[in-house]
Amino acid sequence: MLEFIHLVGLGMALNSRTIMVNILCSPDGAACGAIRDNPENPDYAASGSIRATAYGWSFPSSSLGTSNYKILKRSTSKASSMTILNNPNNLNHLIEDCLYYEYTKAADPVGSGAIPQIPLVEFSSELHEMGSTRIIPLDISDTLACKGPATSPALCANFVRILAWEALSTNFNATSLLFYVMRGSGYTEFEGINIPWKTGDFVVLPMGEETRHFAVADSVFYLVHDEPLLRYLGVKADIQRFKPTLYTSEDSLRELERVRKEAEAVNRNRISVLLANKVMDQTLTVTHTLWAMLGVLPKGAAQLPHRHQSVALDLILDCDPGCYTLVGAKISEKGEIINATRVDWKPYSAFITPPGYWHAHYNQSSSDAHLIPIQDAGLQTYLRSLDIKFVEK
Repeated sequence: MLEFIHLVGLGMALNSRTIMVNILCSPDGAACGAIRDNPENPDYAASGSIRATAYGWSFPSSSLGTSNYKILKRSTSKASSMTILNNPNNLNHLIEDCLYYEYTKAADPVGSGAIPQIPLVEFSSELHEMGSTRIIPLDISDTLACKGPATSPALCANFVRILAWEALSTNFNATSLLFYVMRGSGYTEFEGINIPWKTGDFVVLPMGEETRHFAVADSVFYLVHDEPLLRYLGVKADIQRFKPTLYTSEDSLRELERVRKEAEAVNRNRISVLLANKVMDQTLTVTHTLWAMLGVLPKGAAQLPHRHQSVALDLILDCDPGCYTLVGAKISEKGEIINATRVDWKPYSAFITPPGYWHAHYNQSSSDAHLIPIQDAGLQTYLRSLDIKFVEK
């Protein structure tokens, strides 16, 4: 008994309409092809010929009859373009990875534990206070069950330490890189231009080749990039979405003071400026993936809780004892965080705020405090999935 393998391709009728073509061929590829008759389809009544161009089969209209299939001679004009599966066992590599889950077993992989939750983790300033010139990744990839280094599924935060008159090179497969200069001064060489920086400056870079950072005084950065996201997607960054950008300390502090005066006029305790780029006119963010804020928490301030689906990689700048953040998964009807975890602020330390968790900042000291949260909210905003919510008074 002659067996046939069934393939589906696209054919072209005389009236130039594309139609679906069913093709049969013998296992050795030598015998034939077939087309399914469908008298109700006017395309099949065309004169001339129908060609399944993707597979190299030619079907004269005279062969169209009333039977379900017509066995035809194979056209040799495009024979080389067709791959013949000459044994049903050859389909195994196409189906061996297929799985099927009952809906409730796979609808919430995080809740079921199939993929780990993002934890609340603190990173001490002791990591960057001493030692040689180096990059210190804030890596929790083992906890996240992903390739590393990574501080969240999409971002990697790093402390970077460069001793005076030394240089350090970076070359990440990333679309966006942002660093804040916690202390020191120097310049960064990026694609033939030198970008000067000093304490309090932000430098934002698009994808590029090797980047060299030169320090003229002992320097420390907080540097965040989106290489983990690209690593997960299996892609290579090759398009620059924006040009290198420098947000100077003078400009950012001036803007922060401006919004502080506006906030005092309306008794608003959430005082911050968002860094943005003119190119990102939809997301209003510093890059298409990254979101960055410079904020001040005035002495005596108690911010109401809020949450968002982006992961926050928070850097604390200057603060006195008595500054802290409360973090928890749920809030009460009164707008208070239930079973909150307290994170005490420490100067030039960082911590992760997990996505979807309610958090609120408090300053019970006698001095103002400053912080820089960096998030993947540029991407989340574009995806319309940020879902930021605030507790109202």
